[in-house]
Amino acid sequence: VLQEVPVSMSAVQASVGRNDVAVIVIGRNAGEGADRTMDDDFNLTTAERQLISDVSTIYHQAGKKVIVVLNIGGVIETASWKNQTDAILLAWTPGQEVGFSVADVLVGKLNPSGKLAMTFPMNYLDIPSSFHFPYNGNTAAPNTTGQRRPNAAEPSARANVDYTEYAEGIWVGYRYFNTARKEVSYPFGYGLSYTTFAYSKPVVRASGDGFTASITVTNTGKTAGKETVQVYVSAPAGGMVKPAAELKAFAKTKLLEPGESQTLHFTVDAYTLASFNEKNSRWETAAGTYTVSFAAHIEEVKARGTFNGKARNWPVHSVLLPERELAEITVR
Repeated sequence: VLQEVPVSMSAVQASVGRNDVAVIVIGRNAGEGADRTMDDDFNLTTAERQLISDVSTIYHQAGKKVIVVLNIGGVIETASWKNQTDAILLAWTPGQEVGFSVADVLVGKLNPSGKLAMTFPMNYLDIPSSFHFPYNGNTAAPNTTGQRRPNAAEPSARANVDYTEYAEGIWVGYRYFNTARKEVSYPFGYGLSYTTFAYSKPVVRASGDGFTASITVTNTGKTAGKETVQVYVSAPAGGMVKPAAELKAFAKTKLLEPGESQTLHFTVDAYTLASFNEKNSRWETAAGTYTVSFAAHIEEVKARGTFNGKARNWPVHSVLLPERELAEITVR
């Protein structure tokens, strides 16, 4: 296990005069054969926390800014320390070109346009699946560094080491956080740019097999950039249990110069809107009014439209069932 090398306050102080800004890199590794843990992995190590605190204090006293680069491949905790820094760049394990790509973004040669593919929660135990997963890789109850924790006597603190049950159902990622209105550190689809964008002229129309939609995006800032529009759909009541909104389409603009606009078009079929009914062994959509949201991220809806959808279903066949279920079918 690699240990973070502590950096002394005197070393940080000596670096201020040589640099215009401070860049701190936080890294994480993951791979086959071992699961990540909550302590010193999802949560920062003591050395990492101290480094961010010391560098931020000293550089801010000198009137200089602090940037944290996250060279990681999975979510980590950011809520407790992000406000100490001036910027966070998520490199997301880009490979051997990481140095060049990060440098291009930091100096403004390239305008970042990425969006988060997963939610960054306030803490690990806010995630529904955390209570059904051996988050520290063993049967011991966690040291949560001030986070809410399950009682050590509860099964969730000891179970699922050799067998994990996915008991969270459909409440995975943003589908849970957005529906429960749970506070997060960074929402699904979030991402900043060196420019700003306006959305206009939303159009949503029912089609013979789902719906079509379009939205016009305009670069309202002073720097050329790209924007990724996310299309979320909210289903009518009366059908299967559904999240408050589900991502059903997305598209990125071309590089838009300041003042330039582009209209993006989307086509979503009815099957994509369906949920699986286990009792009836089929995919189903409900009849009624569907709301289509054009968003910069799940919590920043820029425009909306609606369409009327029909009740439809797509039966599935009894193939590739587990052996126990096949035996039951044979007996019946």
